Amino acid sequence: MSSFMTVVWIAMICAIAATAGWMFTPRGKNQALIRSSIALTITCCYLMWAITFLAQLHPLIQPHKTGLRWEN
Repeated sequence: MSSFMTVVWIAMICAIAATAGWMFTPRGKNQALIRSSIALTITCCYLMWAITFLAQLHPLIQPHKTGLRWEN
């Protein structure tokens, strides 16, 4: 499976989980807070996973500092 499809599949799973959390929150005084917390938690977890996953595809082995200063 290509890396792009992995990111897309996980994004779809997160979207389904966020939608389920949005739809099945109990009614009450704190419903908006619970919905926002669920959506924010799933979004943050997905972003953390995606950044870590994509950073491992092309690791930064050695930074190249060219053009920062004039060499004498």
